[in-house]
Amino acid sequence: MVEVEFFSSPIGLGHVTRDIAVANYFEDISTNFVTGVGAAKILKNLDFKVEDVYKPPQFIVEDGSLKNPARWLWKYYQYYKDCKKISNKIIEDDNPKMVVSDEDFASLAVAQAKKIPTVLITDILETKFTKGFASFIEKKMNKSMQEIIKKCDIVILPEDGPDEGNIRRVGPIVRQTMYSREELREKFSFDKKTIVISIGGTDAGLFLIEKALEIFPKINECEIVLVTGPAMNKKFGNIRNLGFVNNLHEIIYAADVLVSLAGKSTIDEAKEYGTPAIFIPIKGHFEQEDNAKEEGFEFEDLFRLEKLILEKLEEKRNPIKKNGAQNAANIIKDLLS
Repeated sequence: MVEVEFFSSPIGLGHVTRDIAVANYFEDISTNFVTGVGAAKILKNLDFKVEDVYKPPQFIVEDGSLKNPARWLWKYYQYYKDCKKISNKIIEDDNPKMVVSDEDFASLAVAQAKKIPTVLITDILETKFTKGFASFIEKKMNKSMQEIIKKCDIVILPEDGPDEGNIRRVGPIVRQTMYSREELREKFSFDKKTIVISIGGTDAGLFLIEKALEIFPKINECEIVLVTGPAMNKKFGNIRNLGFVNNLHEIIYAADVLVSLAGKSTIDEAKEYGTPAIFIPIKGHFEQEDNAKEEGFEFEDLFRLEKLILEKLEEKRNPIKKNGAQNAANIIKDLLS
């Protein structure tokens, strides 16, 4: 019997990695994950029980800018309807005691209709992808999303701050490691000052790698390591490419500087482990732009990457330890009991 069914959005890898961080505290609780593509691959590699059934629409990014967000939003709506059918069958078959969703609203709608307790893990409470006429459609989708959020037993936000209503702010949710930084550097053969470039779960961040490769010949006595994700497991000249990894948090910990897109989970992992970092958002992607702004960055910083990297190489590490994953796990356990 499945006690907790995790439905993790496969749009990016940050959703599933923070869900893994929470599930790692469920020693005696049976779990099953429902997701897709790269997120499902991580779970399979880590021996979690997972159903690889979601196929989300991909963002179109050209020269670092998000293109046709209205078209993507329409495709997302169709994807949402497919996910409702998929999640309905899985929930009927598994009959879980609880559904935990990481920004997969289709499963929440299904579970709430069946009177199954629901927990939402999210770092956004509304979307802002479109403008003009298309924004009217997005507003209607946001209204439906707000209704689902209100019906959740608990909404977990991975940030600091006060609780209110059904919202619990638990602090950043980050995977833990059993290794020291020195052990990880030896494990990954990081022998020099190491700059890690990470672009997440799709090829949307190719622009970041291309710009970074332009300036790396100017940065002496450093090793460059790429983490290109499941969509781009290929070579970039003589630059070392780790491709797809299950343990980005450990690579971030071992690195001297991180250059990344501005995903929430990657930002939290860098701050947790004290690695100086630069976060470049996809232009026009509201969530990434908001995340980057909070850390003091914007898309235009792409064009002064050399200066920023040299500054970060001189910056001291400042780890900020939080217990967000354990706090979230305890909340879910209490609701389950």
